[in-house]
Amino acid sequence: MSTAMDINWFELGLGYLLLLIPIGILWYYQTGLVKDTIWATVRMTVQLLLVGVYLEFLFKLNNTAINLLWVSVMIAAGTWTTISRSDLNRKIFLLPVLLGLTGSIIVVDAYFFGVVIQLNNLFEAMYLIPITGMLLGNCIRGNVIGLNVYYSKLQKEQTPYRFALANGATKREALVPYMQEALKLAFNPTIASIAVVGLISLPGMMTGQILGGSSPMVAIKYQIMLMITIFVASIVAVVLTIVVSNSVIFDEFDMPSRKIIEQN
Repeated sequence: MSTAMDINWFELGLGYLLLLIPIGILWYYQTGLVKDTIWATVRMTVQLLLVGVYLEFLFKLNNTAINLLWVSVMIAAGTWTTISRSDLNRKIFLLPVLLGLTGSIIVVDAYFFGVVIQLNNLFEAMYLIPITGMLLGNCIRGNVIGLNVYYSKLQKEQTPYRFALANGATKREALVPYMQEALKLAFNPTIASIAVVGLISLPGMMTGQILGGSSPMVAIKYQIMLMITIFVASIVAVVLTIVVSNSVIFDEFDMPSRKIIEQN
């Protein structure tokens, strides 16, 4: 099967003309979003072009140390993004989020690359960097929702927690309802998307693989594994982060510290 046809710069420019449709609609209805749309498009273009440049460089270089350094940078950026988008104390939750994301990525990447597709080099740039980036993006979304739900609910609704402790429950047992709520709200949309993928639309990466010349069945098999790894990595990241966080936010009487979990 041949590879996809390239898009030259002139043709790419023609593609931007499509934006005249939404811009015209936004201008006609005086939404005030025209400038935001243009600025967002410019930022998206610059960022993706830069991504293309450095990915080509990393793929050609394919140096294990540099690949691992770049993954570390992505994890650090993902950690900061998670903290920035949450309502939790940054000083307290920075390390737990970092450990949660790192542990999740290591486990899932190692299994996927080493056991499933059995790469000779687990740190192959063309696999390690894009797949890790995809995992991190989804872990961030799950972490932000899960952590906010878990700790805001724990702070606002401590009576059921205290009641459970008073009736002989351990701290872990008393915290189960909060974990249940966090996981439900964080992952219901993901489970729903897994259930209908392929019936409604093809995922973006799968479409890219097919356009790039891969067999549809090969693309489908990769997509199945990617959706599984994304789901696993996201849940592991949330649970690990909460477990590590719980080790520092409770006092010797198993009571959560208001100072630590109060919103910024």
